[in-house]
Amino acid sequence: MKLSFVVPAYNEEAGLGRTLKAIIEQVAASGCAAQIIVVNNASTDATPAVAASFPGVTVVDEPIKGLYQARRAGLAVAKGELIANVDADTIITDGWIQRVLQEFGANPKLVALSGPYVYYDVSPALRLWVNLFYRSGYVFYMLNRFVFKVGSMMQGGNFVVRRSAMETIGGFNKNFAFYGEDTDLARRLSAVGDVKFTFDLPAQSSGRRLVSEGPIKIGARYAMNFVWATFFHKPFTETWMDIRN
Repeated sequence: MKLSFVVPAYNEEAGLGRTLKAIIEQVAASGCAAQIIVVNNASTDATPAVAASFPGVTVVDEPIKGLYQARRAGLAVAKGELIANVDADTIITDGWIQRVLQEFGANPKLVALSGPYVYYDVSPALRLWVNLFYRSGYVFYMLNRFVFKVGSMMQGGNFVVRRSAMETIGGFNKNFAFYGEDTDLARRLSAVGDVKFTFDLPAQSSGRRLVSEGPIKIGARYAMNFVWATFFHKPFTETWMDIRN
């Protein structure tokens, strides 16, 4: 099997159906053999029932709540050569799978590929702010990857990794419970291959955290965790707000 999707889901009954529908449609359009896994991460709502209602979707129960636990549980049962990590409120776009296969096929040294979020439920002004934030982050990505050679950049919830590379680095890092987990993964993977961030791999996602915490606060938090994970190998922020409560 070429590609496995891992979708961690904690109390995501409202949006999970859209996420799975988009994945299934893109799998059909691409003609690629794919496995779809939903990790029910201690949900108390109908999340597992929603996931099970889609034929061919595998539901894995992970009773310990946490992003690290959910991603690890999904990786453990994934059979694909490439592991796509897509959050439960995220919708992959047309041509997403084709782009992934093209990038990995063209570069045998590529071990991870990621792209930006496009928030579908925020104002145009806020979407513009996010775009500018990504553009500024891209400058640091280029410096870190090609000049300083200290790491790379990935967007958690919209990235694909090569299974063999994950095995080489020992999987996900339990020291990163939430913030900085994608940057830490990019840093460790960059030691064994190429880690690429491209604007040609966008995914739509909910901006609910951005709205709940405010763009300035969340932007500063992500920036600081990017720096801390890259240079100090630990998260700057070890707590986070549960936006579902």
